[in-house]
Amino acid sequence: MTSVWRTSGWVLLAAALILALSLGVRHGFGLFLAPMSADYGWGRGVFAFAIALQNLIWGLAQPFAGAVADRFGAARVVILGGLFYAVGLGLMGMADSAWSLSLSAGLLIGIGLSGTSFSVILGVVGRAVPAEKRSMAMGIASAAGSFGQFAMLPGTLGLISWLGWSAALLVLGGLVALIVPLVGMLRDRPLPSRGAEQTLGQALREACSHSGFWLLALGFFVCGFQVVFIGVHLPAYLVDQHLPATTGTTVLALVGLFNIVGTFTAGWLGGRMSKPRLLTGLYLLRGVVIVLFLLAPVTQISAYLFGIAMGLLWLSTVPLTNGTVATLFGVRNLSMLGGIVFLFHQLGAFLGGWLGGVVYDATGSYDLVWQISILLSLLAAALNWPVRERPVARLQAQGA
Repeated sequence: MTSVWRTSGWVLLAAALILALSLGVRHGFGLFLAPMSADYGWGRGVFAFAIALQNLIWGLAQPFAGAVADRFGAARVVILGGLFYAVGLGLMGMADSAWSLSLSAGLLIGIGLSGTSFSVILGVVGRAVPAEKRSMAMGIASAAGSFGQFAMLPGTLGLISWLGWSAALLVLGGLVALIVPLVGMLRDRPLPSRGAEQTLGQALREACSHSGFWLLALGFFVCGFQVVFIGVHLPAYLVDQHLPATTGTTVLALVGLFNIVGTFTAGWLGGRMSKPRLLTGLYLLRGVVIVLFLLAPVTQISAYLFGIAMGLLWLSTVPLTNGTVATLFGVRNLSMLGGIVFLFHQLGAFLGGWLGGVVYDATGSYDLVWQISILLSLLAAALNWPVRERPVARLQAQGA
């Protein structure tokens, strides 16, 4: 038993470091919107589209990356993801047109993220720890990703100020390349077959016939819309409100810092309470926080409070959503099924990131997108409420 926990500990450490690098770098992309757009005379829609495309590609590639990880182990998926991510950052640093920005920041980094982020990495964690500790372990790994967001933002801003945005992206590419040697600590192996092996087609049919699967996926769409809209456009929004540029960086850093508390707490609570009911509460609270932020005068203090509150709710949805998928369908195909649910998250992310730029360029304001975010919070809360945490009949028959 001690050797099992020692192995699980190394897996959890590697997962935490990989998520910290992958998500920490990604969380700072909004800091590049203003300098790149100013240097090339782009509207905000050009950068917003590239980041929206990144999220779409990430989501589309995620189920395939997850399926490979489930069947053959995650190592090769994470290595390829890390290499795509690092090369994409390097080419983004040399991008000088909308086309080259979409290729690098959109296509390559999107593919890279599909192999180095939640669905694949949490699938590894889910297979490495006992079922009763799974929600907590996922919360710890997700919290590490949040720490990366907090730690990388000031560093990214410092690199931009010191070296300029282009060289800063090259340095970040070098950091992301460190993911490759970390793969040796994952030690992920596909689970052995228990009786008749469930094929990918059977796993998909089982999930697609389950209403809870679709309710979770549609709710996760809202999460993606909100976090990418805020992550990409909030720094520029605060500048529009006549606050210093450093305010937006500080707010996003606060999101990352308090996200550590939020994801850890969500993982802990998910092992003790209904995860779908917790998700309902989280989405309702997000809507309340956004309403209060928009009603109050926009000051540095109100912006910081918004960052703290949103941080507590930011990625708390991830361990709860993935944990519910694991409860319903088991962990044999968790990376693939979690990847399909995550695809919906990324469809929302595409829409939130892109729509923010389009609406701003058309109206000079983000008001419409803020209003949509509030309505979507109510929708997500309603979608998650009826989900029930009961394993499918196949798992019940196996005594899982």
